[in-house]
Amino acid sequence: MSTSTETTTVWKLDPAHSTLEFSAKHMMITTVKGRFGDVEGTITVPDGQVRDAGVEVQIPVSSIDTGVDKRDDHLRSDDFLNAEKHPHIEFRSTGVDGTFQKAGDTFKLRGDLTIRDTTKPVVLDVTYEGEGQDPWGGTRRSFSATGKLDRREFGLTWNQALETGGVLVSNEVRMALDVQVVRQD
Repeated sequence: MSTSTETTTVWKLDPAHSTLEFSAKHMMITTVKGRFGDVEGTITVPDGQVRDAGVEVQIPVSSIDTGVDKRDDHLRSDDFLNAEKHPHIEFRSTGVDGTFQKAGDTFKLRGDLTIRDTTKPVVLDVTYEGEGQDPWGGTRRSFSATGKLDRREFGLTWNQALETGGVLVSNEVRMALDVQVVRQD
């Protein structure tokens, strides 16, 4: 008779100590950055096996913030993210390549990103930033990650040609994440 000693560790994303930023080129010469707030996410690690971890993140489109209300409204519109019809961007991991043991270790997180009901694979380059105890007895971990995508693959095709050549908004969008998670006991 065998007994199972498998345990699952759950980590919740702390939105107050996490940033999900993106950047794109405007007129092919200036990088414009924005961020999403109120992000929810969970990391589930079965039996301590990081390679088998599952990551799920929901990003409210309405929380987009580039610092310019008119631009944010345009990004929420049907020209881009269509927040009314598609209120969330979602990420679900499909695999982890590598592992971490100490701050500075890197690995790749593969997953499916869904924007406007279109799901495409993405790969994030992740750095483990470390672990610490908070003043309330909780255990926290931090990760930073970068990645990029071609927005056209998600149906985000709005653009304007420039008289001088090029387009108003780049097709490549870069992502930069700094995430803190709290262990749930």
